[in-house]
Amino acid sequence: MNRLNSTFLLHGGDYNPEQWQKYPAILDQDFKMMQEAHANTVTVGMFSWSAIEPEEGVYHFEWLDDVFDRMEKIGGKVILATPSGARPAWLAQKYPEVLRTNEKGEKLLFGERHNHCFTAPIYREKVREFNTLLAKRYGQRKGLLMWHISNEYGGECHCDLCQAAFRNWLKNKYGTLEALNDAWWTTFWSHCYTDWSQIHLPSPLGDTSLQGLNLDWRRFVSDQTINFYENEIKPLRLITPDVPITTNFMSDTFDMVPFHGLDYYKFAKHLDVVSWDCYPAWNNDFETPAQTGMKVAMIDDYFRSLKQQDFLIMESTPSQVNWHPVNHAKRPGVHQLASLQHIAHGSDSNLYFQWRQSRGASEMFHGAVITQNGSNQTRVFKDVKQVGMDLTKLSEIKDVPYQCAEVAIVFDQSNMWALNDSQNYSMATKKYWQTLQQHYQYFWQHDIPVDIISPETDLAKYRLVIDPMHFLMAEKFMDKLAKFASNGGTVVGTYISGVVDERDLAYIGGWPTQLQQLYGLTVKETDTLYPQQANEIKAGDHGYRATDYCEILEVDTAEVLASYTQDFYAGTAAATNHPVGQGSAYFIACRTDTDFLADFYQKIVADIGLNKQQSIIKDSSSVSIQIREDKTNEYLFVLNFDSKQHEILVNDPMIELLSNQEQEGKSNIEPFGVKVYRRLK
Repeated sequence: MNRLNSTFLLHGGDYNPEQWQKYPAILDQDFKMMQEAHANTVTVGMFSWSAIEPEEGVYHFEWLDDVFDRMEKIGGKVILATPSGARPAWLAQKYPEVLRTNEKGEKLLFGERHNHCFTAPIYREKVREFNTLLAKRYGQRKGLLMWHISNEYGGECHCDLCQAAFRNWLKNKYGTLEALNDAWWTTFWSHCYTDWSQIHLPSPLGDTSLQGLNLDWRRFVSDQTINFYENEIKPLRLITPDVPITTNFMSDTFDMVPFHGLDYYKFAKHLDVVSWDCYPAWNNDFETPAQTGMKVAMIDDYFRSLKQQDFLIMESTPSQVNWHPVNHAKRPGVHQLASLQHIAHGSDSNLYFQWRQSRGASEMFHGAVITQNGSNQTRVFKDVKQVGMDLTKLSEIKDVPYQCAEVAIVFDQSNMWALNDSQNYSMATKKYWQTLQQHYQYFWQHDIPVDIISPETDLAKYRLVIDPMHFLMAEKFMDKLAKFASNGGTVVGTYISGVVDERDLAYIGGWPTQLQQLYGLTVKETDTLYPQQANEIKAGDHGYRATDYCEILEVDTAEVLASYTQDFYAGTAAATNHPVGQGSAYFIACRTDTDFLADFYQKIVADIGLNKQQSIIKDSSSVSIQIREDKTNEYLFVLNFDSKQHEILVNDPMIELLSNQEQEGKSNIEPFGVKVYRRLK
């Protein structure tokens, strides 16, 4: 695996000098201000195809050569992107098959970005040719840090080429039409296929209600995207085998949900380094900054967990974006807090989109380090400069890993696809990722590290595995959970789990035997509540709300921890614990508020003796303490996600790296403030 050849934390970001070739004074100003802001890395070439190849076979590399020359002169690095995310107009005009076809069979016009067919042979050929030229010209430049492949892969195509590729994918998976018909349960509505050519991609003009088809289509889109990516990187691997490769992953803006269109666990296996683009809605009107901070922390942990290694923030905004419903600016201090939060959770960079604000087109008002007035006196530029200074002071943290986690939360992309597609429960309240966030919250508030893992991940290093709402669950994973618990681990499962297998077929006979044995109970029924309805559960003398989903259990050998108090299932179990070998398995039968989960996990953490750091004591759960550590040092990031000042107690003498002062005892951390301590082990 190729590692980044860098001795510093990366600071800088997307740079588009091709937009400013008529303004040489602006280019000079850019590099002068990069040095002032302690920017050491630029990402170039993302959407530069037409600037480099304005017509077929005619190339202009001079402006890109200049970027390398300037960055190498100041000791900086270049992340060079391949331009396949947006092809030039001449290419679409000459080779119209490269344009996508929508689900209604309509060929799309040239425009936007990511409007290309991943299957089209001519597009694959043109991309490979272009990337070969890039690798030969820049592969040996000392400023080249890594390859950035395309940009934010996503979307799908329904052309005849993709139809044929999908059918071939299905043939490889199922072998026979009989096996496919069984997997998709096509006898329902008389949908049995008798020839492969009868299978059509999901479309409102045809079939969108066949869950097996929908699920396999999403899996195919993910595989075909990865296949296209592999085609892109062939010349880069051949010509520059030692240069690491990444592509930028995405998440939802408001709930920080991983991009639903691709299986990132599968995709990450093909990357040297995971990178992602982070655009949360800081200081919004629907949650506290601490709640936003918790969501960002969890998605950072997810991307770090994809390869169990440090990652990169490839894009973020130093101020605001231009595509939120409300494009709110960051409050004073929040940019430093947000940037160092990523570093705290294992990022080796904080990069921006974009360096200089565009003068026109769709993202002309998107936040940038240099705004359209070109000044270094803006609040945004000063904030970025501060972060640049911070990252320089923290350069020793480069390559120091995030602390090892003993807690894991399972996230299954196929499960998300199947659950969202299921015509059951409530479409408005399924909220799979948001449910995982509720379980994550206790651990974030108590500074207990968490990995977000897939069903394929080895469980051996964990002590607690939390597996909420695992609707689509393979029997293989049930066996894996049982083995983990039997060997001394603790498992937590919840409602709406083990309903269908990996083909999205319901288990015959009800709840699977493996889960009955693991949890010591049987799920008999799931009650879906309306948004204004609620039940109550009682655990000892404490009462808690139950909303959205309540499962009725038949308890066998499990211990009842909480019971319902209302409705026809009043008095039946709502939460249980079951000894399994040397470990145990807990089951939560209903959706609760986080007050129940806080009490629930507090007891589990105490019972199994999970380690909590005691080097720094905080007075509020709005303050987060995250640790990166190696054999010699602990680096403790203290992050205040509150508009109020808080007090911390430093129990050992430590160096606070941002101020370069030794501290011990009580001190204050300012609103939205950050402190970073080095503690000798």
